[in-house]
Amino acid sequence: MHSIELTEEFKLGLIGNPNCGKSSLFNQLTGINQKIGNFPGVTVEKKTGKFALTNGTNISVVDFPGTYSIYPNSTEEKIVVQSLINPKDAFHPDAIVYVADSTHLEHQLLLLTQLIDLHFPIVLALNMSDIAAKESIEIDVAALHKKLGIPIVSISSKTGQGLAELKSALVNLVQNKVKEKPNFYTFNPIEKEVANQVLADFKTKNAYQGLLWAHHSDWLTFLDFNQKEDLKKIQEQHQFNALPLQVEETMARFNHFESLVAKHVKKQQATKSNLTEKIDRILTHRFFGIFIFMAVMALVFQAIFAWASYPMDWIEGIMGYLSQGVANVVPEGWFQSLLIDGVLAGLGGVVIFIPQIAILFFLIGLLEEVGYMARAAFIWDRFMQFFGLNGRSIVALISGGACAIPAMMSARTISNQKEKLITILVTPFISCSARIPVYVVLIGFVVPASTWGIFNLQGLAFLGLYVLGILGALLLALGLKWTLKNSEPSFLALELPTYRAPVMRNVWLSTYEKVKSFILEAGKIILIISILLWFTASYGPSKAMEKAVATAEMQAIENQLSEEDKSNLISSKKLEASYAGHFGKMIEPVIKPLGYDWKIGIALITSFGAREVFVGTMATIYQIGSEEDELRIRDRMALEKDPITGKPIYTLATALSLLIFYVFAMQCMSTLAVMKKETNGWKWPIIMFILMTGIAYISAFMVYQFFS
Repeated sequence: MHSIELTEEFKLGLIGNPNCGKSSLFNQLTGINQKIGNFPGVTVEKKTGKFALTNGTNISVVDFPGTYSIYPNSTEEKIVVQSLINPKDAFHPDAIVYVADSTHLEHQLLLLTQLIDLHFPIVLALNMSDIAAKESIEIDVAALHKKLGIPIVSISSKTGQGLAELKSALVNLVQNKVKEKPNFYTFNPIEKEVANQVLADFKTKNAYQGLLWAHHSDWLTFLDFNQKEDLKKIQEQHQFNALPLQVEETMARFNHFESLVAKHVKKQQATKSNLTEKIDRILTHRFFGIFIFMAVMALVFQAIFAWASYPMDWIEGIMGYLSQGVANVVPEGWFQSLLIDGVLAGLGGVVIFIPQIAILFFLIGLLEEVGYMARAAFIWDRFMQFFGLNGRSIVALISGGACAIPAMMSARTISNQKEKLITILVTPFISCSARIPVYVVLIGFVVPASTWGIFNLQGLAFLGLYVLGILGALLLALGLKWTLKNSEPSFLALELPTYRAPVMRNVWLSTYEKVKSFILEAGKIILIISILLWFTASYGPSKAMEKAVATAEMQAIENQLSEEDKSNLISSKKLEASYAGHFGKMIEPVIKPLGYDWKIGIALITSFGAREVFVGTMATIYQIGSEEDELRIRDRMALEKDPITGKPIYTLATALSLLIFYVFAMQCMSTLAVMKKETNGWKWPIIMFILMTGIAYISAFMVYQFFS
């Protein structure tokens, strides 16, 4: 037997049903040598990586989404099937490791027999063999090998048991290039005629692949119009009715391998399922299950708020230290301002979110590993389905109260593409923590600091704003449910896994990859937008900027201002004369019906960088040194008068209008950047920015006109 050298071009596919431990095996094989992205043209996540075989050669591996059958019911399954039956597909594997849950083997072999009939070199990895042993499940591997005709290895993706044997089996498999003949399904006469004609006309890999082309001709993207028409003619010629034939094939395969499993897999009376069933009686209870979930998410929500505050403070301190260092080293001027207010501010806008993202996905990873998240999706699915969402959407909507960025990223666990998209689009309506400083400043104009029984009225106002955002999200989701077209069936198909101890390696790797993905992808967009915001707020027409500085210095002398107050006054005048200031004055006629002047217009523009920047912008405009003193800013804003009418700017109507505007407006540039990444393009971020701005404008207009 001669040895062949494997190259990085050799593609290995990891394929199996959902919850079979496939991703855990991927992590065991690749470690951190993996990349996460999207399949071309869609938002379905793909994982690729590299690992070394036992003979020292390298191999590329693709972790395909979980799939039940070669006849798909979701976009994710369609992507898998298309990659498998199109030899020219970029992710078409040269060989397959089929991962099956040893404790539920009777449910796992449908897709395996279909892959064998496609003539793929395959190794069957019987995963969770350690759990199977504890549960006294005995599998006659030798007998199964003889019946299936493929190598079989018992492994545990949790502990790494059997990994060396799996790699050895892969070397032998690739060297021998074994290709089995179809022997699990016998075509009926119509299928045989169609398969052979497609095989002859299209030169497909084998007859079963030709049959699948005929079954899936309506959605295979690699076929051109003429090819699809030719396939339709073949179907019509032989009166080929796809759906009943698919059912017939599926039942024939089940009849074949169920007898195999019954004969060669011996199980003791149910043992491990008893504990799972007892726990599920409580956790999935129609009444108590919801409250338990809310308590769990409250802990997650609290962790994002509380635990992240310390590292976020450290990051903020480090960025401040770096800014001070640059100020000490780089001479004062435009370059120093670019580095401090543009580049470092932009980087700060990226890294400041890392603790929240890491904590959220670490905790969600733990809940996924132990098997709880599947139960949460099951509990909420009926309610969420009414609004066009998914049971898993509840995690994104709740965690959006901390930050929309990790919340939108958490929607990746939703397999239905329409429900995933709707979840991503409506999540920014949930009021995030960045809006709290804005609410603190403005609620003081609207609600007195008094109590109603045991309740603080301003606290109730806070709650009302959050509820308003949630209602907006659900109503928009309902609208999108009826307007977005999707041929994919809307249902939640999942198998509730057995409760297990978490594999921390998987949790850490998942957290690491999502943080890395945010930094490298969304971070670039955030940095660019931050620099653009810095430029518009720092520069303006030269004569206007010079006049602004001269006016500020003259007023400082006349009013005998301190150096700090003088600096604040100069910053305020320069901001007014900047391009952002000019733009604020330019849009003043548009925002005037909302009760806003040009100064508020500047705050609206700059707060697109981050909602909390509204407070800092107000501090700069009103020449207040401390940007964090919300009460002082509010007092100064209360004194602001309209130069024409002499009436206060910040009336009840204006404050309410601003509050409503910030409830519904797009949160920040970071949200927009992540939405672009998660939807795989600029189409939806632009649509949502326009839509949310329109909703915010109309709502704020109605509120202002009603109360003024």
